[in-house]
Amino acid sequence: MPAFESLQTVPRSEELVDKAFSRAARAGRAKQGVEAQESMLITAANILSDNLENVVTGWPDFDAVDPFYRELADAVCRDAEGVPGVDALRQHLSEVGWASRQIGELRSEYQGRIRRADPDTARKVRKQAFARFADILDEVEDDLLALGEAREALKTLPDIRADEPAIVVAGYPNVGKSSFVNAVTNARNETASYPFTTTQIRVGHLERDHIRYQLVDTPGLLDRPAEDRNGIEQQAVSALTHLADAVLFMVDASGDCGYPIEAQLALRDELEEVFAVSGDDAEPVPVITVCNKSDRSRDVDADAYMSVTEGENVDAVVDRLIDAVGYEPELPFDE
Repeated sequence: MPAFESLQTVPRSEELVDKAFSRAARAGRAKQGVEAQESMLITAANILSDNLENVVTGWPDFDAVDPFYRELADAVCRDAEGVPGVDALRQHLSEVGWASRQIGELRSEYQGRIRRADPDTARKVRKQAFARFADILDEVEDDLLALGEAREALKTLPDIRADEPAIVVAGYPNVGKSSFVNAVTNARNETASYPFTTTQIRVGHLERDHIRYQLVDTPGLLDRPAEDRNGIEQQAVSALTHLADAVLFMVDASGDCGYPIEAQLALRDELEEVFAVSGDDAEPVPVITVCNKSDRSRDVDADAYMSVTEGENVDAVVDRLIDAVGYEPELPFDE
């Protein structure tokens, strides 16, 4: 399941206050005098405190989120000052958690004061508590709104499984990327938009030896040079480096795509650097150059040649990609 798919709707401050105070009114009508005021206080405080706590606990531990989704969250949820998404979300969640605790503390404080008061005074004390509850919700109104907006954006992130091998498909427009993905995967590929761009990605799946492989086509991200991408799109590309087990870079030597072969290979070289992940345990992601439309031209040095439209050598390219991934599932008895 994607990291943010199960996020629940974030209530607005006004909604929570209305819900808490209307429930409190019903609870008060069932009792009289001081007991009625105490019941109203406890009901309202519990509803507010519990709902705010649920907002906080409903979000995942960002340190445990897969790096692919963590980087996308950073890109999607930057605040008005440009604070990266995860840092901004943590601050909003911290404020909401503070509000939940404050209301719990006020509940205890005002409950003691109500119990020591006569009915008229108890009513005044309860109203004071309600006013302070409302003030606290006003303080976190912007935090709840920001979390609600983030939730809507994050729930629409592409359904890509970080625990399944992934082959990212790249190359200039019109070189045949989508045709290849359609040809080798299920006919109805999943299509989803990144929340920060109008472009879409397409995810298809194929199975070999009981292992499901994801083919991720990324128009608008990996089909043009870095200088043509904005900062958020650059971060989305960075996120893909955490996901990809291999990159299929497709070129069209025939020139039918509208881009010279020199420009296509320059983009290929750039992506090889991007996916050359560094680190003690990290290996560079293999970038496999495949010349499509080989029935028209093979005038380029490539790792493989195929023609999707003619059905030539397509299966061999898939085999080459799977070999490049080199995925071995973890077995229960492996140490």
